[in-house]
Amino acid sequence: MTLLRTQMLDHITPVILTFNEEPNIKRTLSALSWAKQIIVVDSGSTDSTLPILAEDPRITVFSRKFDSHGAQWKFAITETNVCTDWVLRLDADYLLTRELRDELAQLDPNAPVSAYSIAFDYAIYGQRLRGSLYPAKPVLFRRAHASCIDRGHTEVWTIDGRIAELKGRILHDDHKRVTNWITAQSRYVTREFSDLERDKAPSLTRALRLRPPIMPLFSFLYCLFFKGLIFDGRAGLFYSLQRLLVETALALMVLEDRLQSQTDSTAPDPK
Repeated sequence: MTLLRTQMLDHITPVILTFNEEPNIKRTLSALSWAKQIIVVDSGSTDSTLPILAEDPRITVFSRKFDSHGAQWKFAITETNVCTDWVLRLDADYLLTRELRDELAQLDPNAPVSAYSIAFDYAIYGQRLRGSLYPAKPVLFRRAHASCIDRGHTEVWTIDGRIAELKGRILHDDHKRVTNWITAQSRYVTREFSDLERDKAPSLTRALRLRPPIMPLFSFLYCLFFKGLIFDGRAGLFYSLQRLLVETALALMVLEDRLQSQTDSTAPDPK
């Protein structure tokens, strides 16, 4: 059993994207003590992220100016000399739970599977929430069987082959200040709005977002009551308000676009 465990973990390379992750990166690395090689793609950190990474001889850091999540991940997977078949794709605020690590250790590296989908628990400053809107993702995959493209504020992955599900979970726990989060969301919402305009495929989420203020109110109440975050105290309220803020910003962009179109259509002809 011990031999099988060592063999599988030796076939996995964690790959991490970073940008000013001083509040997070040590916790993320602490759960990767088993990894022989760790690849990090940094997009210009100015805090202590790079000195922290330099302390670990297993880590190779590549620098690339951020343009989009899809392009950053494509570079991270294909141009950083990953030397294993399997890649564990991590953000700097992802923490592998002990249960997931043990489950990874039991996997067969030669199984007829191209990727494993892993679900998330969400935490606010260390307090684990009883629910979130964060979906399961194909986080562990064979490098040659995965590709990604940009969609909205993030990226979507295409896996060539079978995807299996793991029971262990990743803990998403971002300790950055909320001011950093707001700055990031202002960029993300702009991309999300462009995607909303471009993608005409019918969906409930798109329909609600195009009818302000339904989605902001719905997301806030859904998190608090359907997901039960009202019972998580301040942490649950914090997360619910984050969702409210994101959807409110997107609703404002939808309204602004409609108001601008209305103004343009009623403007007098200069001729």
